[in-house]
Amino acid sequence: MTVIDTLIRNATLIDGTGEAPFVGDVAVLGGRIHAIGHLHDLDAHHVIDARGKVLSPGFIDVHTHDDLALLKQPAMLPKICQGVTTVIVGNCGISAAGVRLRGEPPDPMNLLGEAADFKYPSFTDYASAIEAARPAVNVAALVGHTALRANQMERFDRAATPHELAAMREDLKAALAQGALGLSTGLAYRNALQAPTAEVDFLAATLQDAGAIYVSHIRSEDDEIIEAIDEAIDIGRDAHVPVIISHLKCAGRANWGRSEVIIGKIEHARQQHLVGCDCYPYAASSTTIDPRIVDEGFKIQITWSTPHPEMAGKTLKDIAGLWGLSQVEAAQRLEPGGAIYHEMNEADVSRILAYPHTMIGSDGLPNDPRPHPRLWGTFPRVLGHYSRDQGLFPLQEAVRKMTGLPAERFGLRDRGRLRVGACADLVMFDAGDIRDCATFDQPTLQPQGIEAVWVNGVLAYSQGQSTGARNGHFIRR
Repeated sequence: MTVIDTLIRNATLIDGTGEAPFVGDVAVLGGRIHAIGHLHDLDAHHVIDARGKVLSPGFIDVHTHDDLALLKQPAMLPKICQGVTTVIVGNCGISAAGVRLRGEPPDPMNLLGEAADFKYPSFTDYASAIEAARPAVNVAALVGHTALRANQMERFDRAATPHELAAMREDLKAALAQGALGLSTGLAYRNALQAPTAEVDFLAATLQDAGAIYVSHIRSEDDEIIEAIDEAIDIGRDAHVPVIISHLKCAGRANWGRSEVIIGKIEHARQQHLVGCDCYPYAASSTTIDPRIVDEGFKIQITWSTPHPEMAGKTLKDIAGLWGLSQVEAAQRLEPGGAIYHEMNEADVSRILAYPHTMIGSDGLPNDPRPHPRLWGTFPRVLGHYSRDQGLFPLQEAVRKMTGLPAERFGLRDRGRLRVGACADLVMFDAGDIRDCATFDQPTLQPQGIEAVWVNGVLAYSQGQSTGARNGHFIRR
């Protein structure tokens, strides 16, 4: 008789499809789910009584900037402590895979690391480095449009030439052949802003044959958001590939309340083309310091500054007062750096989170010395604050948004669902106790309520700490 590796008994099972929870047992053998049901006749090396606890698929963080953090801190505690078992890197047009810098990393690639950290000239080089590091979580990767530009262009304040475009396309095709999930853009950033739609169209035309997707930090998330959403949808439609709009939001006070309109636009587009989005559960964003988006009407916290590291943790308003400058002038003096922008309205955040086609992505920045709390708190916050406390959606819907839905959208076969034969990425949590603890003042506090996490069948997190096991895989498309 086969002896099972792990048998989890009496759990409240949420399978990742959105179906109602049910009580049962899950058996794990050889890194996969061996059986689900009432498994009284099985023997196991490890038996866990999960009575009163929820067991679900491991969470998939669809929007991360963990590209280099996975290699520097492969224990990945900020993710594994939340129940995240898979991360998708290469978002917002910036990636570490297949990059050949001509100097310092252009903004916002400097969010990922310094020039010396970008040492993976092909996608395969990066994948091999991840496999050698064996991080605690699984990894899948997109190719960044800004990274492709950095490979071929010395200046970014213009469109790519036909010669540069052809070279960028060859880099993209090579990465897709080596397993990249698709192409990401960050068209709102200064080093991609001058790329016309035609430049992205030319690159996106390679995606369909590879079965890949288009993921976009759209050109504007504030006043011109409608036009920016139209552009993203048109790029995907012209390329005949699915579109995912990254960290969907209504930024800036003038745009508060527009979430109903933009969701309606996405829903209308979905009638003819596959379009989705992701969102993080906070009314504040975090990115590089950009004087163009400084608004003295909302709070801006500085997270890091290369010329003035002593200002990390202070507000831009206080720094401007200290220096006797306007906030825009202070931001210019602080560059390059990072900041948290309290620029959104909670009602819009809730409406976007509740949209059935919204996935959950943290957009955390692991290199920030004072990161946005989303790095450590995103997934428990959705489950605790928004699902349980606010009643925004049932628990099984919250789980679907972070498991089955992203697995389907990104083509992660054998992940995201509790079913026999699937990879045993699992999280056990206390639905009544789970909550985020990270705050803007104390952003690196671990959440509570995550009882245990398994990655490919191996226990990676238990009783509030990492087990030291690192069993993540690199997932190729």
